[in-house]
Amino acid sequence: MALYLPELDPVDLQFPHPDTALDDPNGLLAFGGDLSIRRLIQAYQQGIFPWYAEGEPLLWWSPTPRAVIVPDQFKPSKSLKKFYRKSGYQVTLNHACHQVIEQCAFSRGADATWITPAMIQAYKDLHDRGHCHSVEVWQDSQLIGGLYGISVGAVFCGESMFSLADNASKIALWQFCEHFSAHQGQLVDCQIMNPHLASLGAQELPRDAFLKSLAHMKCAILTADCYTPQLITL
Repeated sequence: MALYLPELDPVDLQFPHPDTALDDPNGLLAFGGDLSIRRLIQAYQQGIFPWYAEGEPLLWWSPTPRAVIVPDQFKPSKSLKKFYRKSGYQVTLNHACHQVIEQCAFSRGADATWITPAMIQAYKDLHDRGHCHSVEVWQDSQLIGGLYGISVGAVFCGESMFSLADNASKIALWQFCEHFSAHQGQLVDCQIMNPHLASLGAQELPRDAFLKSLAHMKCAILTADCYTPQLITL
């Protein structure tokens, strides 16, 4: 059976309402458009994100349910706390965002990543304009893990994470949740649930509940130094 999927205008930044997204595949909303800064910001402010593979059309999604983490409810396991104390890892914010984006793509291999060269450049541009932020985990001055995402008021829209050493991505998320909560952050959007996110305490919200939370939180103003490059310490 043929499915109707709206094509985005190359100039007009308007998206279809997320409620019109398909049930199968879950959340597929539209195709086309571009990865310009203005369009990406419009998308994230409406609970929409791009996700496609190299050689495919540019696809836009808003799935239901939505995987989220409430940062002040993130509870690291005792074993993770013990590991971190002994690890010697250091965690920073916005010290190497371009590297984190590249590692999130390259560590998965060309056949497994959805972070295409065009996506890499788009999110680097977003970082350079102050919209995309990263958390880095270091060991002996080597980048061993991290995550990046888009800031939308009191919501952090997580895009991807990577780990080249034990527990590095878990520690990045844990430390960021502590930091984000301390700066009035209220929600971390993880997009689609998977076993790794579930093990970290992610929960699922129906799309309408997520969109209501986003609408309420997207205009919130965080503490001024929330995303200033810094060492994160608990």
